[in-house]
Amino acid sequence: MNRDPWKIATHCCYCAVQCGMKVHVDPETRRVVGVEGNEAFPVNRGQMCVKGQTSSELLYHPERLRYPLMRCGGKFERVTWDDALDYTAKQLQRIQARYGKPCVGVYGGGALTNEKAYLLGKFARVALQTPNIDYNGRFCMSSGAAASIKTFGLDRGLTMPLADIPRAKCILLCGSNIIETLPPLMQYFKEAKKNGCTLIVIDPRQSATAKSADLHLAVRPGTDLALANALLCSLAEENLLDVPFLTERVRGFEEALIAARETSPAQAAEICGVPEKDIRRAARLFGKAATGMVLTARGAEQHSKGTDTACAYLNLLLATGKIGKPGCGGGPLTGQGNGQGGREHGQKADQLPGYRKIDNPEHRAYIASVWGVPEEEIPGAGKSAYELLDAVAQKQIRGLVVIGSNPAVSAPNTKHVNQGLEGLEFMAVADFFFSETAQRADVVFPVTQWAEEDGTVTNLEGRVILRRRASDPPGEARSDTFILLELAKRLGRGEYFPYQHTREIFEELRIASKGGAADYSGITWGRIEQEGGIFWPCPDIRHPGTPRMFTEKFATPDGKAQMQAVRYRPSAEEPDAEYPLRLTTGRYLQHYLSGNQTRRVAPLVKVKPRPLIEVHPDTAKRYGLTEGGMARLTTRRGSVVLSVKVTPTIRPDTIFAPFHWGGEQCINDLTNPALDPTSRMPEFKTCAVRIEREATETHTNR
Repeated sequence: MNRDPWKIATHCCYCAVQCGMKVHVDPETRRVVGVEGNEAFPVNRGQMCVKGQTSSELLYHPERLRYPLMRCGGKFERVTWDDALDYTAKQLQRIQARYGKPCVGVYGGGALTNEKAYLLGKFARVALQTPNIDYNGRFCMSSGAAASIKTFGLDRGLTMPLADIPRAKCILLCGSNIIETLPPLMQYFKEAKKNGCTLIVIDPRQSATAKSADLHLAVRPGTDLALANALLCSLAEENLLDVPFLTERVRGFEEALIAARETSPAQAAEICGVPEKDIRRAARLFGKAATGMVLTARGAEQHSKGTDTACAYLNLLLATGKIGKPGCGGGPLTGQGNGQGGREHGQKADQLPGYRKIDNPEHRAYIASVWGVPEEEIPGAGKSAYELLDAVAQKQIRGLVVIGSNPAVSAPNTKHVNQGLEGLEFMAVADFFFSETAQRADVVFPVTQWAEEDGTVTNLEGRVILRRRASDPPGEARSDTFILLELAKRLGRGEYFPYQHTREIFEELRIASKGGAADYSGITWGRIEQEGGIFWPCPDIRHPGTPRMFTEKFATPDGKAQMQAVRYRPSAEEPDAEYPLRLTTGRYLQHYLSGNQTRRVAPLVKVKPRPLIEVHPDTAKRYGLTEGGMARLTTRRGSVVLSVKVTPTIRPDTIFAPFHWGGEQCINDLTNPALDPTSRMPEFKTCAVRIEREATETHTNR
């Protein structure tokens, strides 16, 4: 007998596009039997990438965690929820009683819903009373966010809706391979090109996206800052500045130009490996365009000078007046599913909900009033993500709670990080698969996935949307929310966490964000359902939301943007005789972040079963490498042996490798943990490396 499945509108579990999808549910079994793109959702307009198309395979995967596990005698055994929660609370209390409250840390994730991100920040500061909470979004968006705050006074990722992209006449895409990382967005770029837009892609590789560009600037990894400053110099030299806009709406132009001129276009060409004529051509194309955008991503931002680099690119928007108008704007392209909302509501070590600053007395007092605790009980700023993990390795942090993240694979210098995780006195991990981090835990909590719970997320354009529960979780899996509420009770702080439903957490989030930089107070679940998502800031229930930012003023005290005077400096680690090449890392279309989900989906693994080292033919010849052969990459932190892919699409001085694998294939064993002084972003995108042919074929890419 045929049964028409129910179709429940919700959103994808992967990237920050948050594609609208319809989940097909068998009405008899109440199980998800498939997904399809939701043509009614205005962001993806029905399109989805291969990850989204196969996302339902995660829900009933045989490797799903179904029951709480506890390490007993070196092995994991199934235990009851009460036993797992009781033991976790007792261990956290023991550690804090012996070493102090800051010696327990909390590590969250950019995939958590807004409600969970808010709850996790409150749990750390109210239930555990520790300052040491941060999340993996620090490794994704922190430099771009810091640059937006410095320049505009506010970070909302993109300053405009995606629907503005087809109106742009020139787009600078800096360090992003849209076709493989945010595929449904390419429809906007294709539409823009049909409308006469010139696409300029800045990337060390001739990626699939770069091949579609009108101009590809193959920048040397770690030198984007020199390139961006050279573009500003060229705009000034060719009188392509918007002088009225600079006069009326911007501060700091002269200082920014003086700093940029310390690296002339000719000098920048030598530094970044891009011909001077192409730098000047790019400046002319952008400067002369009636409308334009500058979009940055991890390629430009994941550096020890990532904030300065992102600021330098934002300077180009301001210098040409291309912001606050249709077809104009830009900013950082958020990567993780809720990377935007995840940093707005208190997961970051230095922030409170609503993007309030944890060291601001007024901000602290307001949040204390919402939470019903004395202001002095709220801890101060804690350690950023890598610093927190390094503190684990240094035994400054003795206990750790990890929710929604896999730092055993995603952190830089992972050997050091994993030695720390393995040396913890106690670690609890909440996940839906037995990740590399979970394998090192003492307690593992099985949690619900995207289609098994309700909650809001905020996509890369600042649109707050609602995910809907479509099916029941397998076994005894429970929400992360349940875990935090139960632990709070056991820690004696349950009175501050009285929620009966996720919606109640959002209602408190609205109050906590009111008047803050990220103001959600006018957004309700009901409005989201009726209107298909609402852009923040939305300070009032009657406010329509804010798709396009900074139309009249910026979020600074005087309403003017602040151009940043940023000067080029080398990467933290430059090539030398021992390590003569540059290693840069990135993504595959078929995989997501640490691969904890996608490496379990058969159709995705079939296409990309293992990581490959990409090398230029000249590099391959110089080092005796062959297509499909094995090679060893070595940096000052470790070495990895992988198969070789010889391709002319990468610079001869650069090696590329993806970061989706752990164990012996973990490329983050090699990456440099040098931190940006402002954002605390590690330098994932460049480090000095050497490559050698691996004579033995005993290494297999498992």
